[in-house]
Amino acid sequence: MALIEVRNVHKKYSQGKLEVNALNGVTLSIEKGEFLAIAGPSGSGKTTLFNLIGGLDTITQGEIVLDGQTLNTMTQAELSTMRLHKIGFVFQTFNLIPVLSALENVEFILMLQGRNAKDRLELATEILTDVGLGDYLHRRPGEMSGGQQQRVAVARAIVAKPMLVLADEPTANLDSATGAALLELMRDLNQKYQTTFLFSTHDRMIMEKSKRLIMLRDGLIDEESARLFENRPL
Repeated sequence: MALIEVRNVHKKYSQGKLEVNALNGVTLSIEKGEFLAIAGPSGSGKTTLFNLIGGLDTITQGEIVLDGQTLNTMTQAELSTMRLHKIGFVFQTFNLIPVLSALENVEFILMLQGRNAKDRLELATEILTDVGLGDYLHRRPGEMSGGQQQRVAVARAIVAKPMLVLADEPTANLDSATGAALLELMRDLNQKYQTTFLFSTHDRMIMEKSKRLIMLRDGLIDEESARLFENRPL
């Protein structure tokens, strides 16, 4: 069974008297351990699809199944519990808590899960060491570079061993060298933990490094554009 099944998903938004069709019948399957990206021009529907898979928005028609659970039949409380235990999020703006240290930011998700203090400390220290921040445990976000802050965000997303990490433009605020290093880190984590990584991105580097590329255009999967990109001359 696939980790994620998106079945004939439609999403409509109302803007005043206008109705906008953000997705127009998207169907796709994502297996456990994949490292893939959703891409497409502005208005293609990639952010909408990303948010629907993360349970951050509700569909208009169709269904999305994550690990055997149909998201559109779950209550908000059930969705919150699912996100807490099964999904890690990485945002382009880092979204770290500025008054907490790197260690405390990573421990925070474990505290919400009810883990004891000893386990929190051990797990957070281990993952921060894995992402190359073993010497920065007690630094606050304002005392770290953008690349270091995004590594903390990745550590926070992966520390509880979720099934899925959703990364929304994770390299957007980083220089190319730092972005490339972060992407290699996430590939290493993907292989080490067999965690599925799904990116929403405009970054060509992420598209090139992903093992599968899903291109959206006008709310539909554009398989021809994905093939052209993947078969491009290097």
